[in-house]
Amino acid sequence: MASHKVLVIDDSAVIRNMVRDMLPKGNFEVLEAKDGVQGITLVQQERPTLIMLDFLLPRMSGWEVYQKIQEQPELQSIPLVLMSGRKEEVTEKLTEPFEYFEFVQKPFDQRQLIAAIKASMSKAKRRPGVVTTSTSTGDANAEVAQLKAQVARLQTEMAALKKQQAQILAFIKQKLMNK
Repeated sequence: MASHKVLVIDDSAVIRNMVRDMLPKGNFEVLEAKDGVQGITLVQQERPTLIMLDFLLPRMSGWEVYQKIQEQPELQSIPLVLMSGRKEEVTEKLTEPFEYFEFVQKPFDQRQLIAAIKASMSKAKRRPGVVTTSTSTGDANAEVAQLKAQVARLQTEMAALKKQQAQILAFIKQKLMNK
């Protein structure tokens, strides 16, 4: 029995299948929506435990889906991972730091996906109005979770920078060898 219901809203079947394949087997029931209208309908009907939302969608954009979710307090507490190949499109509408959702840049690998999911769950718990136990231990745990999410995000950024550096180095080597 799946313990988490994940809704993947993306117009690319490749991305939807990739997310399904990257999630640990048996723990997740994956629901799919190919556009924003279908996505918001499934959010309201299914009440998933996690939403993975592409920012550029047909019929209703990811931005519009995000706004609809924010209009409904009972949906705001659902952890959200925004996905896009161009982060600047997201930051045009939503300024960083992303306080109540996580962002993952396409293409992403399994480690980046899992880190984004964990960070989104942590951020959703910190959202005002979300019912959590509030004790000094709870506050310390929330702070530790926040720091862990920040470390995970920094590790993801470092990995991306290392990858870019390796690509630049390979490009330079190739150009030097062609001289």
